[in-house]
Amino acid sequence: MMLRTYSLLLLAFMAAAATSSASAVTQTYIIHMDKTRMTYLDDILGGSRKWYEEVMDSINELSIQEEETSPPQLLYAYETAMTGFSAKLSIKQLEGFKKIEGFLSAVPDDLLTLHTTRSPHFLGLHSGRGLWNSHNQGTDVIIGLVDTGIWPEHVSFHDGGMSPVPSKWKGACEEGTMFTTSNCNRKIIGARAFFKGYEAAVGRINETMEFRSARDSLGHGTHTASTAAGAVIPGASLFGMGKGFARGMMYTSRIAVYKACFLAGCANSDILAAVDQAVADGVDVLSLSAGSVSRPYYHDTLAIASFGAVQNGVFVSCSAGNSGPLHSTVGNSAPWIMTVAASSLDRSFPTVVKLGNGKILHGASLHSGQETEQLPLAYGENAGTIGADYCFGGSLFPDIVKGKIVVCKRGMNSRPRKGEVVKMAGGAGLIVLNTETEGEDLFAEAHVLPAASLGASAAKSLMNYINSGNSTASIVFQRTGYGNPAPVMAAFSSRGPALAGPYVIKPDVTAPGLNILAAWPPTVSPSRLKSDNRSVLFNILSGTSMSCPHVSGLAALLKSVHKDWSPAAIKSALMTTAKTHDNKGTSISDSGSSGSSATPFAYGSGHVNPERASDPGLIYDITADDYLNYLCSLNYTSSQMSVISRGMSFTCPTDSFRLQPGDLNYPSFAVHFNGNCHNVTYRRTVTNVGSPNSIYVVQVQEPEGVSVMVRPHVLRFRELNQKLSYEVTFNASPETWNASDWSFGSLVWGSGIWTVRSPIAVTWQQLEE
Repeated sequence: MMLRTYSLLLLAFMAAAATSSASAVTQTYIIHMDKTRMTYLDDILGGSRKWYEEVMDSINELSIQEEETSPPQLLYAYETAMTGFSAKLSIKQLEGFKKIEGFLSAVPDDLLTLHTTRSPHFLGLHSGRGLWNSHNQGTDVIIGLVDTGIWPEHVSFHDGGMSPVPSKWKGACEEGTMFTTSNCNRKIIGARAFFKGYEAAVGRINETMEFRSARDSLGHGTHTASTAAGAVIPGASLFGMGKGFARGMMYTSRIAVYKACFLAGCANSDILAAVDQAVADGVDVLSLSAGSVSRPYYHDTLAIASFGAVQNGVFVSCSAGNSGPLHSTVGNSAPWIMTVAASSLDRSFPTVVKLGNGKILHGASLHSGQETEQLPLAYGENAGTIGADYCFGGSLFPDIVKGKIVVCKRGMNSRPRKGEVVKMAGGAGLIVLNTETEGEDLFAEAHVLPAASLGASAAKSLMNYINSGNSTASIVFQRTGYGNPAPVMAAFSSRGPALAGPYVIKPDVTAPGLNILAAWPPTVSPSRLKSDNRSVLFNILSGTSMSCPHVSGLAALLKSVHKDWSPAAIKSALMTTAKTHDNKGTSISDSGSSGSSATPFAYGSGHVNPERASDPGLIYDITADDYLNYLCSLNYTSSQMSVISRGMSFTCPTDSFRLQPGDLNYPSFAVHFNGNCHNVTYRRTVTNVGSPNSIYVVQVQEPEGVSVMVRPHVLRFRELNQKLSYEVTFNASPETWNASDWSFGSLVWGSGIWTVRSPIAVTWQQLEE
C-alpha cells in the first residue's frame, strides 16, 4: 500500500511537470542523488535499485496518460561508483525531477573524445626478472578498460595456459551484434556494451558500420587492451616494421571490456554506467583513454565516478588529453585519478626527404614500399583551390598534382585523409608539415601512398625551398631505427597547470604514447580509411590514449606484488620513482618547445620507472576522507561535496578555514603565490615500505625565487608501515616576484638505497576564482 501511495505521488508531480507541448525538446541529463536523504525510500522500497524501478514504472504510466507528450526515458541507474541515474527529459520534466527528495544536481550529458613491441624493453621490463618474474606474474588481477570494445579473436587475447577465472569476479559476458558468450575466455573474462546515452544523442547505431555489442569496430579499444594486458606474441610488426615480441605491461592479467565509445565519441552517461558496473563487477584497475575539457569536479562526471571507484579500492588511470603544447589544457585532473601524459620511445620509423637543392630533411613514415623518384612539389594555390594547403577533399586539381608530391599542412582533417585526397587526385606522394605550435612530433602513419611527416623546423626549411620556385623532392623510407634520445615529451600531450584544481601538479607522470605498436582488428584498415582495403593484426598509433594503458598495466603489476596497497599508494610509488632524465643522461626534452627541457607541467613527476616503483621506500597514502577535506579546502558547498561523495556521511571540520589545498598528502607540491601570499607551509606524511630501520635525509632543489625549509630534515624509521610527518615552508623572494609565470624545483628524501622524489611547481600569478 505504501509503495502504491509513493508511486501515485511521484506520478502526480511528474504529470504536473510534463505539461509541455509535444514539440518540447528533450535531452539526456545525469541526475546526482544524495543517498543519505533517501533512506526512508530504502525502508519503503527495499533499496535504491527498487526505487529506480519504481521511477521507471511511473514513467511508463505517465507515457500512457500523456499521449501528447514525450515521456521521460530512464537510461541508467547508478549505484556503485556514484548515486543517481540518467534520463532523457524535457526542461519541464527536469524541473519535476528536481522535486524528488535527495536531488542534488543535474548535468547535461555530452560526448567525450577518445584521447607494444618496444615499450616493455624501454621501460626496463625483462622476462624472468623483477616485476616480470613468474612469482610476480599472478593472474588474479583484473584490468577494466572503458573504450571502443575489443576484437576477441585476436591472438593477443588468447588464454592458453591461464588458470580459471578468479572466484572474486562478478562480471558477465553480454551477447550482442557479432558477440556471444563464447567470445569470452580466461583472458577476456567480461564484456559489456553501453550505448543508451550515445543513441539518445546521435540516434540508433548504424550496425552496418558499428556493433551494438562489445565488439570493436574502430580499433582503439583493441589497441589499448593489448597495450595494458595483451599476451606474449613473437614476431609482431606492421609491414615488417617495429618487429619484436608484443606483450602488455601485465600480460598475465585478466581483461574486462566496457564498451562506451563509438564513432562520434563517448557519452558521459554511458561512461558512468560502465565505470559503475566495472566497480560492481570487481575490477582492480580501470583504464579510460577519453576525456573532455577541465571543469570543477562536481561538474566532471568522470571525476565523480572515479572517486567512487577509488573509494572501492580501484586504481583509475586516465589520459591527460591531446591538446598540447598549450598550457592549462590537461584534462582528467582530479587528484584521485592517475593522469598520464605521452612521450616517445627510443624507436623511430625514419624517413629522409631529399630536396632538389641537395638538402636533407628527416621525418617519419610507415610506408613499406620503395623510395620515390625526384618529383615536383605542389603546395597551396599551386596545387588547387581554397583548402589545398590542408588537402581538403575536392581542393586539389588533378591536372596540376598528377605525378607530383603534394605538400599539406597538418590539421583541419586527419593526416591519413590528406593522403587519400592526394591519391584520389593523382598525386604520387605526400609530405605532411607540422606548424610551430605542433612542434617536432613525428607521427609515423600507414598512408595509402608514399608519404612522410616533418617536424616544425624541417617544415620551415621545406617551405623556404618551395617559395624559391621549381622545387622537387624524393622520399626515402628507412623503416625502423633505434637508439634515439628518449623519452621526449610529445607536443600534443596536454599540459598543466589544470584549470580545475590547480593545487596539485597535473599530469602526474608520462609514459610511451608516440608511435605505439599494439593489436588491431583485421577488419579495420591501418589508416582507418574505408577506401583502404589493407588488413593488419598490429597497428601503430599515437596519443595519450596509448600512454594511459601503459600505466594501467603497470598499476596492475604493482597490485600483483603489493596486494594490500591502496590506489593512492600505487600512484605514489609510480610518481616518486619516475625519471626526469632520458636514456642519454640529459633532462627530458620537450618537442613542443623547440627541444628545450620539459617541466612538471608537461611530464608531472617524470617518466614511469616500474622496477623502481615496485620498491619505492616511502609512499604518500591518501584516504577518501583526505580527498574530501581537500574539497572542503576548495570551499565546496555541502551540495557540491555530496555530488562527489555520493552523499556519504561527511562533514567539513568546523575549523575548515584552516584547511589549505596544499595539505593534501600528494606526492608533489603545487605552490601558488600572488599579491596576498608570500609564504606557505604544507604538511606531508610518508609511510615506510622499505626497510624496518632506515634513515632518510632531505635534499631540495629550490625553484627560482623561492627559499624552501623542511622540518625535520631527517626522518628515522624503526619499523615497516611506520608513518612520519614533515612540514615544508616556501618563501617567495620579493626581488624575483613576477619574473616569470612559473618556476620549478624538487624535494627528495634519500636513504642511500631509496630515492623518493617530489616535484615542486610554483605559480607566480593571481589565481582566477
